[in-house]
Amino acid sequence: MIQKILVPTDFSEQAENALRVAADIARKQDSEIYLLHMLELPMQLVDGASGGSKSDLPEALFFMKLAHQKFENMMNADFLKGISVHETAEFDGAFEGIMDYAEKYNADLIVMGSHGASGLQEIFIGSNTEKVVRNSGIPVMAIKKRHTDFAVNNFVYALDFKAENHNAFKQAIAFAKANNVTLHTLYVNTPGDFRTTHEVEAVMKQFMDEEKEMLEDYTLNIYNDVSIESGILHFAEMVNSGLIGIGTHGRKGLAQFFNSSTSKGLVHHAKRPVITFKI
Repeated sequence: MIQKILVPTDFSEQAENALRVAADIARKQDSEIYLLHMLELPMQLVDGASGGSKSDLPEALFFMKLAHQKFENMMNADFLKGISVHETAEFDGAFEGIMDYAEKYNADLIVMGSHGASGLQEIFIGSNTEKVVRNSGIPVMAIKKRHTDFAVNNFVYALDFKAENHNAFKQAIAFAKANNVTLHTLYVNTPGDFRTTHEVEAVMKQFMDEEKEMLEDYTLNIYNDVSIESGILHFAEMVNSGLIGIGTHGRKGLAQFFNSSTSKGLVHHAKRPVITFKI
């Protein structure tokens, strides 16, 4: 079960989209939400004794007070009613702060918004969210657009069924069970790395034999497409998936679906939320 959800916010529209989704999850699973706003200010504004002028500390306090005012307005939102929400505003680097507080709160899930018209590409390329995805030991959910009611019936999880994926896959199974959704495991077959159905099914069987005790509501799927990214998108559309999941290699970078140049197509075009699990 998801007991604690960390939602970093910069009070933007995208951050609110993420908070709305977190609220829907929290309401269904009786979770708590931890709202986190990191104030990235020069050190002289944080500590007036470090060489800043006399006006530096009051200026830092002004930004902190402003953040709490925005928190107050946010906490009055109708979609948060009945949910236990905690707020924190701190002076720290955004990425460092998010990672520190995820550990401090013992969060089970991080939900973050996507900035920019380019969609999820902004999340994974050169941003704090990309760093969180790479380094987080807990699942990270990236939200691009506003969801009036975040309800997922079908969850597509793409993987290559290699042994190293078991840890991430177990997390995906647990997430699917907690949210009572059907888990559609997916192998995308491409011309550049073509494998026969017989070969793929053999790999699938060997992998899934270790997960039988955990699995309940799931399907096994092989989908042929010109690229892994387009295969994931097309299959997710075909089964009307509310969520796409993948594994990540942590500090080594994103997993096979995100470590090639063609991966930009997926993060750019994915309209559905994407959740990542550490391999």
